[in-house]
Amino acid sequence: MKILIVLTSHDQLGTTGEKTGFWLEEFAAPYYVFRDAGAEITLASPKGGQPPMDPKSNQPDASTEATERFKSDAAAQSELSKTIRLSDVTPDDYDAVFYPGGHGPLWDLTEDPVSIALIETMYVSEKPVAAVCHAPAIFRKAKSTHGIPMVKGKSVTGFSNTEEAAVQLTDVVPFLLEDELKAQGANYTRADDWSPHLAIDGNLITGQNPASSVLVAQALLKKLDGLIT
Repeated sequence: MKILIVLTSHDQLGTTGEKTGFWLEEFAAPYYVFRDAGAEITLASPKGGQPPMDPKSNQPDASTEATERFKSDAAAQSELSKTIRLSDVTPDDYDAVFYPGGHGPLWDLTEDPVSIALIETMYVSEKPVAAVCHAPAIFRKAKSTHGIPMVKGKSVTGFSNTEEAAVQLTDVVPFLLEDELKAQGANYTRADDWSPHLAIDGNLITGQNPASSVLVAQALLKKLDGLIT
């Protein structure tokens, strides 16, 4: 079982002068779910090398068992520092792809033609495509074989408008993910703010927020094992 994890390379939070990137929990928790299940993991990013981590995700109030495990895992840290360039990825080499969130993907992965092509190829090949929190933004420009938005008519979730308002970034992000998914014709579903929530529609697997990262990873494994349809 070979799983590709694609991380953002974007580190600027709009014009605020603050840093952003991927959210540590949303990478670390799925990484260990996959690794502990025996999956072969490849890490990639648009620019390759060390992807930027949102500094807020490395603060004590964002700490989880998975983030603490990562902080003491030198091998995993070394692996993360050497992501391959997304342009060097061959989709046929992988059984599934997973995108961690953080605000970074809103700027680069939504627009990256290589990422969009990867998503479309994996989806057409009937392989699972999973994303959590802000990462469902990757579907913004992805199309189905019929040229319509990939998420049109699909049940998906992602970081909600009220959660974005709670972190006071409504006016900073380039678009509100909930609104954008709805604009693409998706059947957007959600739970209460910060509560775990998972949406599965065929090979599309999405989670609402950091608390949903383990659910997304577990669902992806079940999909690969044929335990869910």
